[in-house]
Amino acid sequence: MSLDPTTRQTLIDRAREVAERAYAPASRFPVGAALLAEDGRVFVGCNVENASYGLSICAERNAVFHAVAEGARRFVAVAVWTRCETPGSPCGACRQVLAEFAGDDCAVILIARDGRCVDTDLGSLLPRPFRMSDVENARDS
Repeated sequence: MSLDPTTRQTLIDRAREVAERAYAPASRFPVGAALLAEDGRVFVGCNVENASYGLSICAERNAVFHAVAEGARRFVAVAVWTRCETPGSPCGACRQVLAEFAGDDCAVILIARDGRCVDTDLGSLLPRPFRMSDVENARDS
């Protein structure tokens, strides 16, 4: 999906801003995500760590869960900001959660700390995702 320049910049700015609120005392790796719903709303999330590290949540999943809690179910773009010198990328779990609510053409903007971006799409980051339709097809068999 192609984003207009204003929407793209809004997502980049919101991802960078929310990363400042990340709670990352263990990794010291703040991440911010801004998610564009099909209806035009933007939802943000940051990573939140826990002393029991497995209970931590990534920024991308935090944004998705926030959006779902607000009634959004379809997403068309996500921006992810990290403090890395080169643009970071969502982990596998976040890619899979995004695939539950977004198509392969979902725009993905990966942003480095200096503002450099890599533009890609979800299908490139996660080819052949496992989707609910796979579960439903298995039940029909």
